[in-house]
Amino acid sequence: MLEALIEPLQYGFMQRSLVIAILVGLLCAVVGSYLMVQRLALLGDAISHSVLPGLAIAFLLGANIFIGAFIAGVVSTICIAVIRTRSPIKEDAAMGIVFSAFFALGITLITAIQKENKIDLNHFLFGNILGVTIQDVRDTAIIAAIVLIVVFLLYKELLFYTFDPLGAQAAGLPVNRLNFGLMLLIALTIVASMKAVGVILVLSLLITPGATAYLLVKRLHQVMILGAVIGVISSISGMYISYFYNLPSGPAIVLVVSGLFVLALLFSPQHGVLRIKQLQGMKE
Repeated sequence: MLEALIEPLQYGFMQRSLVIAILVGLLCAVVGSYLMVQRLALLGDAISHSVLPGLAIAFLLGANIFIGAFIAGVVSTICIAVIRTRSPIKEDAAMGIVFSAFFALGITLITAIQKENKIDLNHFLFGNILGVTIQDVRDTAIIAAIVLIVVFLLYKELLFYTFDPLGAQAAGLPVNRLNFGLMLLIALTIVASMKAVGVILVLSLLITPGATAYLLVKRLHQVMILGAVIGVISSISGMYISYFYNLPSGPAIVLVVSGLFVLALLFSPQHGVLRIKQLQGMKE
């Protein structure tokens, strides 16, 4: 058993991949907890799809794809805010409009680049964690450190805004800045996760660990901590499954975290489907 755990670590690409997996699992769970509690899963989906044209443009210009993706994420966030505040269109509709337009633009650009250069850029969509470089590990670690420090420093403000935005506004907190800042944190988290699972699957890592923890604990900080543990375990387990069974790494990670959610949904002491049925049977 121990030999099986140690075997993948003799390869440099697996060492780098596991570091990325741990960072991404931790980061997505912490930031995604706010999305899940605020019922803003669509926002994560919108931003994750909206970074795609930034990736493609940065690749064309020979620039850092992390920077291109982040700029595209910020632009999409601004577009959503403008549509929401300057028109009668609701926020969920604004998200749908923006992310579909940006995603279509990104797919078009990637298709054009692949035809012109005869290269495969599908790893932008589905991730390629086994192909990460030392530079990718460094960039991801820097982004993770920035996001986690900001969350730590603004925890009380974000907590107040998350559960009572009207109360936070009445108390004098800059709710618009907090909302925009949270969107920036989401964009940074998605950028950091691109190499691991790609822009299509990143929503699962953003939402599922927090949702799983939400079924098991009550307070937000507990959801963050347990969600981070679930995210890290899922990422590491997915990497090992990918290695030993020759499966794509990103989907393997997502399947593990989804499986843990199903177990929590069925067997959670308070909210588990089977637990509720058992209690009902006892009452009858």
